[in-house]
Amino acid sequence: MNGHSLGSILLVDDDEISNLFNKIFIGKLNLDVEVDIFIDGQEALDFLSPKEAGKDASSVLTPSLLLLDIRMPKMNGWEFLKAYETAVDVNLRDNIVIVMLTTSEDEGDMVKALQDPNVKEFIQKPLSEKKFRKVISEHFIKDKVQ
Repeated sequence: MNGHSLGSILLVDDDEISNLFNKIFIGKLNLDVEVDIFIDGQEALDFLSPKEAGKDASSVLTPSLLLLDIRMPKMNGWEFLKAYETAVDVNLRDNIVIVMLTTSEDEGDMVKALQDPNVKEFIQKPLSEKKFRKVISEHFIKDKVQ
């Protein structure tokens, strides 16, 4: 567990039904967090690095938790992680917990994800209350976990 509070969540997944399910699911946990959704890695990267996208940096609400799918169009999870290293300010990266949330059952994907210093967990879909609470309890202060 680290000292960060769970402030907001960013879902990055091209499966709109999965995003809807996860947003509703998280809402039912009474965590009082904002949930933003992007359907590809490039949109999420633009959100996290407003200077790169030509926007005002003060408008960025930095998510505490980023749930990232691997297989997406335009920019997949691996491409996102590579670009994230250089496009997102290190001070922001230090405050974001990235969890790969994917249908991939490839053990190579899990190994690759967990070797990335920015990825803290690798979780098989679907997201469940047990899996989600484990992530929250391991990476965020307990005031948000009920």
